Amino acid sequence: MSIHRRPNLLGKGIYTVPDASRLSQVSMRRIRYWLKGLPSEKADEKTGRLWQGEHRPIDDKLALGFLDLQEVRFIDAFLEAGVTWRLLRAAHAKARERYGTEHPFCTRRFVTDGRHIIEAIAAEPGGIAYEEVAQSQRVFPRVIEPFFRELEFCDTDQLVRRWWPLGKDRAVVLDPQRQFGQPISAVSGVATEVFQAASKAGQTVIEIAEWFEVDVPSVRDALEFERRLVA
Repeated sequence: MSIHRRPNLLGKGIYTVPDASRLSQVSMRRIRYWLKGLPSEKADEKTGRLWQGEHRPIDDKLALGFLDLQEVRFIDAFLEAGVTWRLLRAAHAKARERYGTEHPFCTRRFVTDGRHIIEAIAAEPGGIAYEEVAQSQRVFPRVIEPFFRELEFCDTDQLVRRWWPLGKDRAVVLDPQRQFGQPISAVSGVATEVFQAASKAGQTVIEIAEWFEVDVPSVRDALEFERRLVA
């Protein structure tokens, strides 16, 4: 099955590795390892790289797209929850093949049938040990459910289209169609970092809201989001 790649930068979002690390709370070392691997002709097989990123290097520096950022978040959550690297790599490869995308954990289909992919891996000759599969089947709902509440999926390709990091009822969103996927106030489009800079400069929430012509709850949500990134 062919792998679907978006043809240009529009609507993909763009993040440096430090940006992606800040937003995902995943170390830069891990992000580089998963997207680049180690120097080797067999990097995809044994030395790290899990998928092909959305962007080619820019000025010889690794850049991530919006789907890359979400894939990083999923992989880190599975590893932190106890899924082994061996099983995660196998699941990622199986899901890539089944869904025809480099970002299988970012699809609504994986959210609904990921456990069946794990079961299929276990059934393969020389597959993953039963204990690993059983543990991962218990971990799966605990990892997926919080992500599902924050993510909005596209009806056509089933891929993640927006991330609401405080929840869908709050005013902060990352949308690759807006401001290159940077975190913004959902209504006004003002970057959350701008509100944070104004707050650090001594402006009150009310003053910030008046200056940028936004509602007070939107400012508070933006400031809370920025605080969480440094907590």
